[in-house]
Amino acid sequence: MNIQWKGVFPALTTKFTSDDRLDLPLFDKNLQAQLSAGVDGVILGGTLGEASVLSNDEKFELVRFTVEKVNGKVPVVMNIAEGSTRDAVKLAHEAERCGAKGLMMLPPMRYKSDHRETVAYYKAVADSTSLPIMVYNNPVDYKIEVTLDMFGELAACKNIQAVKESTRDVSNVTRMINRFGDRFKILCGVDTLAMEELVLGAHGWVAGLVCAFPAETVAIYRLTKANRTEEALKIYRWFLPLLELDIHPKLVQYIKLAEQEVGLGSENVRAPRLTLIGDERERVLAIIRDGIKNRPSL
Repeated sequence: MNIQWKGVFPALTTKFTSDDRLDLPLFDKNLQAQLSAGVDGVILGGTLGEASVLSNDEKFELVRFTVEKVNGKVPVVMNIAEGSTRDAVKLAHEAERCGAKGLMMLPPMRYKSDHRETVAYYKAVADSTSLPIMVYNNPVDYKIEVTLDMFGELAACKNIQAVKESTRDVSNVTRMINRFGDRFKILCGVDTLAMEELVLGAHGWVAGLVCAFPAETVAIYRLTKANRTEEALKIYRWFLPLLELDIHPKLVQYIKLAEQEVGLGSENVRAPRLTLIGDERERVLAIIRDGIKNRPSL
C-alpha cells in the first residue's frame, strides 16, 4: 500500500485493562469507530499511545492486531522513538515484518543529537527499510528540532516522505512549501492549530481528540479542504475547548477520559501515569461533558 500522507491519521491511544494488560477488544471498538468515520490511516505507539511504557512485544502485538482488523482499508503506521540507532533499525525491520505500511519517527530519545547526528539517525533507518517515513518534528516536547536544513539533506532519502509538524509555529508550513514544494507532505500534529495549518497548505492532520470525536475531526478536514471554510469553522470553534486537552502534559489522561465519556475507551493508563482525581478530574470532565452536550449536528 502506497501511503498518500493526506487526510486524518489518528494517533491512537493504547487501551489497557484494569490489571494493566492490553485491552484489544476495547482498542478494536475505537478502531472501528475511526474507520467508520472515514480516517485515512492510523498511527500506533505515538505519544498518545504511551510508547515509552510499552514493551516491544506489546507494540508489535498491536501492529499485527491492527493490520488484521484494518484489513487493507487504511495504512497502519508505527511510531519509532528510540535512544539508539541500532534499536530504531531493528524496530523498523520488525514493524515491516508485522505488516505496518509506514513509520513515524522521532529524533533520538534522551540524548540531544546535533544536526549531523540527527540526519545520520534518520538516514540510517531510512536506508534500512522500504517503508515510507514521516518525520515527527516536535522540539517543544522532545527538545530536538528537525530544521529546514536537515530536511534539505533528508530529501535524498526517497522514503522520507512527510513531516508531522508539531513545532507550534504555523508559518513552518509555508517555510516547508516555499523551500521544498511538494517534496514532503505536511501533517499538522497539534490539534489546536489544525485548521489553520490546513488552510495554509498542510496535507493532513495527525489528530489526538479524534480518538473520542472521529466524525467531527474528519468533517473539519474534509470541509476545510473543500474550501467550505465557514462550515468547518462552526465545528472547529465548538471543538477548540476539547482540542486544548491535546496540548497539556497529561494529554493521555485527558483524552482517555474523553474516550471513556463517549463510550470509545477507558481512562486506564500505565504507571507512572495515574488516572485523574479530585478537582483536576472534575475540571476536565466539565469540558468534555459540555462538548458532548453541545455536539454539533453533522
